[in-house]
Formats: sequence, C-alpha cells, structure tokens
Amino acid sequence: MRFCVLASGSGGNACYVETDETSLLIDAGLSLSECVRRLRSIGVNQERLDGVLITHEHADHIRGAGALARRLRVPVYINNATLRRGMKSLGNIARPVIIRTGHPLTVKDLLLETFTKCHDAADPMGVVITSQGIRLGLITDLGRSTPVVEDRLKGCHALVMEFNHDERMLEEGPYPLAVKRRIRGPEGHLSNEQAKELLMTLSHEDLGVVVPAHLSETNNLPEKALKTCMCALASSRTRVALSTQGAPTPMIDL
Repeated sequence: MRFCVLASGSGGNACYVETDETSLLIDAGLSLSECVRRLRSIGVNQERLDGVLITHEHADHIRGAGALARRLRVPVYINNATLRRGMKSLGNIARPVIIRTGHPLTVKDLLLETFTKCHDAADPMGVVITSQGIRLGLITDLGRSTPVVEDRLKGCHALVMEFNHDERMLEEGPYPLAVKRRIRGPEGHLSNEQAKELLMTLSHEDLGVVVPAHLSETNNLPEKALKTCMCALASSRTRVALSTQGAPTPMIDL
C-alpha cells in the first residue's frame, strides 16, 4: 500500500491511497482541476481512480468530489447524513454508495473501517484502510479524542493526524472569539498538544510513519507541529512527513 496527502488544511483536503489493484481518494476538497493536477504531479493518472470516500460535508473536504465523480464516472462512498448536508456542493452524483459509519466497506483489495469522531458536522468519520495486514489511519478534523478513536486507531502502521493549532497562537491570533471557541471546543480541532497526547497513546514499535495534517496557516507553524510530533515519538524510529496546503507529500510506501 502507498499513500500521498495531496493537500491538507482549511483550503482543501485530499489523500490518495493505492495498491497494485486499487486507487482511492479520501476526500476531494480541492477543485477538480487541482485534484487532477496534483495526482499528475505524483505520477498518477486520474483515470485509474476507483472511487472517493467522503469523511464529512465541509467544503474543504467535498469541493471537488461531485465534479470528479461525474468526470471519471466513479462511485462516491458517503453516509446518508453527509450526503444530505453536502448535496448543494456535491451536485448530482450518478453513483453514490451509501455507507454506515462504523460498518466496514470493501473496495477491491482495500478494507475501509469507518468510525465516528467528534467534529461539528452531520456524521463525521475517521477511517482505517487495510490491505494485506497493513493499516493506515486517517484522523483529521477532530475536536477531541475518545475511546472509540483510540481503539480504532490502535496498531496502525501509518497515521495521518490532525495537528491543527498552537494554543497560544490561537489565543493571541486575529480570529473572532466565537471562531476561537469553535476551534478549541470539543467539536472543533486538535491543538498540537492534544495531538501529542493522542499520538503517545497510539505510538508502538511498528508505527512506521506519522503525517501531521490540517495545520492552520494562521494559528500554527510547521516547525511547532513537527517539534511536538517528534516529542510524542521520543524514543521511536517512526518517520514524520509533514503535510501542507500547497503541495503533496511524497508518495509513502508501507
């Protein structure tokens, strides 16, 4: 299994996952043209995509999903509440595949295990993708950790994890008070320190790589997120690959 975080942040999110048999996007929050451009930049022809899984309906996760599905005639895997709430942005989708949060889904040789998470959306999901015993966990847009989150992400060989904001930068930053409260609230986004605590819980000797994701461009700095992430992995040999809004990560082999 290989994966690449094509983009991560409030401007748009998308993660590409592939095996020799299957190619899948997790979210498509970039425009259609930008999704295609970034796929090409990592050597992937969009025509090989087998579908798009949507984690929740916020624009930075679904902006290009409808157009991509129509252009490539691929299914969109989505739960009912997210489909209803996101219908205006998604437009007409010829091949929606309705899934239930917490129920597994198989796409060729990929097993997708979804689970509920705390975020201010209709029915937001985290996901663990498994192929041949290798597990990739994706958990961004998370207000707080829960026993469900920690249980589902145990034993992953790679994690794409939210490191959204530095608490002091958020507090002293330019956002209105109501927005600050939303971000740091239980349905908002993880701070660097909260992500560190979760990562310390999830870290184990077979965790090969962690990708800090969804960094705020206003309330965080890459070096702060990276330092906090490395601190959580103090004695580990786990690699860290920082994701950004502006460019894809390298393709990561698991």
